[in-house]
Amino acid sequence: MLTAEQLLAAHRSNLNAVFGLTGKVFESWEKLAELNIQTAKTALSEAAETTQAALSVKDAQELMALHASLLQPTAEKAVAYSRHVYDIATSTSAEFSKLAEAQVADAQDKFGSAVENVTKNAPAGTENAVALVKSAVAAANNAYESVQKAVKQASEIVENNVNTVTNTALKTGQVAARAPKRATA
Repeated sequence: MLTAEQLLAAHRSNLNAVFGLTGKVFESWEKLAELNIQTAKTALSEAAETTQAALSVKDAQELMALHASLLQPTAEKAVAYSRHVYDIATSTSAEFSKLAEAQVADAQDKFGSAVENVTKNAPAGTENAVALVKSAVAAANNAYESVQKAVKQASEIVENNVNTVTNTALKTGQVAARAPKRATA
């Protein structure tokens, strides 16, 4: 049976976890807002420069060259922006996962201690039931560890896929930027 102190400690721990996560969420929002503000400022400045450059174009060939010169940097900036957003999200997710793992480990320890206390004081003749409970707890812990490993593997696969898509987008942008140069040559 849980004592009042144990309940209070558990409640305090849960509140600290919630406030810690809330702080991490706000940090992520702040990083994302800063990224978006900086991106908007840069885009506005570059739009002004591009407009000035477009207004000074004298013929179609210069316009094509200007267009080609803008493709690659634009693709790279879009990929860089996406990468920053992904990094912010991944960092926040890692914090949530770390806390969840710690909470689950703590709960497993407490549950294991409770099961151990109950089984120590079990009446004679309940050895089979005690063994069954211990086996079920071990199976549940193994299942949790398997799920945890699968989630980590899935996260690694997603990370690899993001990197592949990023590299492909950059290469496609490079090819697209070179295409008009060939057409005007």
